[in-house]
Amino acid sequence: MTIVANTYTYVVGADTHSRTHTVAVVNAANGALETATTFPTTAAGLKRAVSWIAKRTGGLADVLVVIEGIGSYGAGLARCCAQASYRVVEPFPTARRLRCGRGKSDELDAELIACSVLSADTTQLREPREDSGIRAALRVLVTARDLVNAERTREINALTALLRTVDLGIDARRPLSKAQIVQIAAWRSRSENIATATARKEAIRLARRVRDSDDELAANRDEMTSLVQASDGVHLLDEPGIGPVNAAVIIAAWSHAGRVRSEAAFAALSGSSPVPASSGNTTRHRLNRGGDRRLNRALSSIALTRMAHHPATRAYVDRRRAEGRTTKEIRRSLKRYIARQIYRLLAQTATTA
Repeated sequence: MTIVANTYTYVVGADTHSRTHTVAVVNAANGALETATTFPTTAAGLKRAVSWIAKRTGGLADVLVVIEGIGSYGAGLARCCAQASYRVVEPFPTARRLRCGRGKSDELDAELIACSVLSADTTQLREPREDSGIRAALRVLVTARDLVNAERTREINALTALLRTVDLGIDARRPLSKAQIVQIAAWRSRSENIATATARKEAIRLARRVRDSDDELAANRDEMTSLVQASDGVHLLDEPGIGPVNAAVIIAAWSHAGRVRSEAAFAALSGSSPVPASSGNTTRHRLNRGGDRRLNRALSSIALTRMAHHPATRAYVDRRRAEGRTTKEIRRSLKRYIARQIYRLLAQTATTA
């Protein structure tokens, strides 16, 4: 095993914020802070930050750049450093003992970010996800879909509550059907008392918003489908239970070959790896609540679909149920198997590409 401290001369840590980034240079051999400064997040400021790193370190091969928040505030700095041929990675959590009694500042945070990787194996550093191409486009679409879905749910809940409060001629004892929403959206103004007329106007507005959200989700799905079909992960669509939306989530999390180092790491990333919770004579595992929860939801969706429609999976469920397993335990096992299958499929595709 080769650790960072024995491989690099300097480790650069960056504590990123919306307006400023604080960058610290740490001597990898002894963990001592060499220097630190703050730059604005403008294009000129990011360029100055990269030039400052080059001036303070003097080389590319001996420098590792560790940036906090690569997927958000640190995305621009990570992009500039990568374009300058620096190796960029994400930090590990900072041990509590390192913070104890030291207080908090941006310079101190940048130093601790750099120190978080010093003892790490160079092959197990956290590589950032791709920030360009199909993967980046799918990430935008997946995030947009979540926002539209959340907005649609709020609109339907508000419409249902309104119909249950004011009698507008719609039976809202059960969840509203698509036909009922279309009917409400087509209503026109009527001659009625002001309270009922106002409620009807609001119901029409909400129903039309739901209809518009449905149109946006359909367009989003079509765009996802075309991007997935143009990606290296197109073979995911051939697997049972995996549609374009789940495939897009998986590709966005996988990002590129080499980011996830093993099948076990992919299971941990998806939150499908069981967590040991044994003690004494009791041997058990508990639910993993970590990892990428969006990817975990995708695996849950795939597992539920296969449990209902995939003959081989249904046979597996029957066998495990006969062994005394609960449905939740069976689903957790299935998610772990699905994570293994997906990893091997993507890894094989990357190898043959």
